[in-house]
Amino acid sequence: MPVAEKALIAQIRRLARESQNLAGKASPELAEGSARATSQNLAGKSARATHSRLSITTGIGDDCAVLRLPPGCEFLVTTDFSLEGIHFRRDWHPPESVGHRCLARGLSDIAAMGGDPVAAFLSLALPRNLPQAWVGKFLRGLLGLAGKFGVTLAGGDTAESPNGILADIVVVGTVPKGKAILRSGARPGDRIYVSGELGGSAAALQQMRLQQTTKKPKRKLNPAEYPRHFFPEPRIELGRMLREQGLPSAMIDTSDGLSTDLAHICEENGVGAEMEAEAIPRARVGKPRHEVDFELALHGGEDYELLFTAPRNRTIPSRIAGVPITQIGQITRGRKVLLRKRRGVAHELEPRGWEHFRRA
Repeated sequence: MPVAEKALIAQIRRLARESQNLAGKASPELAEGSARATSQNLAGKSARATHSRLSITTGIGDDCAVLRLPPGCEFLVTTDFSLEGIHFRRDWHPPESVGHRCLARGLSDIAAMGGDPVAAFLSLALPRNLPQAWVGKFLRGLLGLAGKFGVTLAGGDTAESPNGILADIVVVGTVPKGKAILRSGARPGDRIYVSGELGGSAAALQQMRLQQTTKKPKRKLNPAEYPRHFFPEPRIELGRMLREQGLPSAMIDTSDGLSTDLAHICEENGVGAEMEAEAIPRARVGKPRHEVDFELALHGGEDYELLFTAPRNRTIPSRIAGVPITQIGQITRGRKVLLRKRRGVAHELEPRGWEHFRRA
């Protein structure tokens, strides 16, 4: 079972201090995860880590954290649940992956606004029978990712859960005043772009679900074969560079799936869109490597790529911050989202990404 609450908080404080001291350096746990995940060289990481520490004058240990807002900046604040049985399963996901994914969700939101993450606040509810070793590995997965991006765990809460693990993460970031990239701003004629590849996370989930329906011996997936699911890489550097270069008119991350997240942008702006099916970049996963099904790239969520629009007169490089950028369509005046397949035939696209409480 987890150690008593007081001892657990002491452990979290100790691990958070270690993570802060090792920001920019890979711990053995992070190195193991990074070997399995797609990593990128983050220019200016050390400078942003220093900036993050200077912004937090009081962290874990007081009734509240005290954050100092840098001159000329605004706060970005986002919160996300990670619930056992909804966002992860202990028999499918290693605890390091659960911790990593828990923080990645919030970091991806900061990236979608073009911001720099500064601090995280973790509220954790744990069942009495949960092994303490699981808790330690979860924290190391979360703090390993935090250290990579110079994010300080500045507070949170702990409680006993009657059933299952519940983690709530709040991530705070900064962005220059008036420069946050919003979902609003897309206009007819704007081109639609997406970073990286899509469907890799959903492919892992599909494979794990398929294993539940077969009588063959069940084999845990190798995270190295499905890195975008087990150890997703938030596009912090990409989002920051897009904002600095003033390229996007609107942006969102693909946490819910391409079809759903594009619909969010269209609804926010009162516009429509037309996408080219053959242009949508599909992830390659598994062993041997193979391209995911088109439906997974179109509707699968939790890839945490950046989906953005840009005026047609802005030149968008094919690669930014080491990440491939693909033009997949354009914004239109109508309210419908159309998908154009081969031979130029287009049909209306129904959003079928992730949505809580949706009836089957």
